[in-house]
Amino acid sequence: MTTQELIKPIGIGFLLIGVSACGNDSSTQTLTLTGSSTVAPVASEIAKAYEENHPEVEINVQTGGSSRGIADARSGVADIGMASRTLAAEESDLMAHTIARDGVTIIVHQDNPVTSLSNQQIIDIYTDKINNWQAVGGNNAPITVVHKSAGRATREVFLNFFELEPQQVVPDTIIGDNEQGIKTVAGNANAIGYVSIGAAEVNRDQGTAIQLLPLAGIEASTETLSQGQFPLSRPLNFVTNGEPTDLAQAFIEFAQSSQVHDIIQEQSFSPVSQ
Repeated sequence: MTTQELIKPIGIGFLLIGVSACGNDSSTQTLTLTGSSTVAPVASEIAKAYEENHPEVEINVQTGGSSRGIADARSGVADIGMASRTLAAEESDLMAHTIARDGVTIIVHQDNPVTSLSNQQIIDIYTDKINNWQAVGGNNAPITVVHKSAGRATREVFLNFFELEPQQVVPDTIIGDNEQGIKTVAGNANAIGYVSIGAAEVNRDQGTAIQLLPLAGIEASTETLSQGQFPLSRPLNFVTNGEPTDLAQAFIEFAQSSQVHDIIQEQSFSPVSQ
């Protein structure tokens, strides 16, 4: 975990712990969430909405990756962990509460003439069997493979979908969260990476120089994701160590309710039906 991950990204309005330092009175109820950088922005917005209706409650959201969320929920450091993946078999002692679904998309620079890749081509690129764009119909230029660091849920979802072992991947660049991956690809005309569909779609629509590649002929978009068509998708989960506390349960139910569907859709995720 990097120092950067420990510090609140101001732009998305996270709150760091430090409840006592904030001068809260003893009647304030606090809830701490830590974990996935994909889940954190939407969790922060849902927390704001919850706090507006429950002024006696303060909800602190910290990012740091799904592995941190799992560890913090298990140890009790966090009331709720955040994980952008399905719980693993060895995590069966924990409870997952799905609040939304996200997809993982392959991205390349917007000027890259390659507009689609087969699953096998993606595998061959990430295993260095293909290392020049010309081999897949692009320019005669080396491919810069952008891979996520260990512990990132997006990496695990990507590896599982393409049935790759971590040691098979031959990366040129290792990145952390989705925003770093998007900036890396947008800044390198020969790069390829994979990130959250929601984050990629928002950045592309704001003018960031990336394009989202289809997968198995299906457009990578929040629309195909919400329709259940996009094949590379994942749950966005709140995680608790056993049954949640009353306050955590109330917040989880709020996050799963139709009251926050607009918030989830604004973050380019697909709500779950409740």
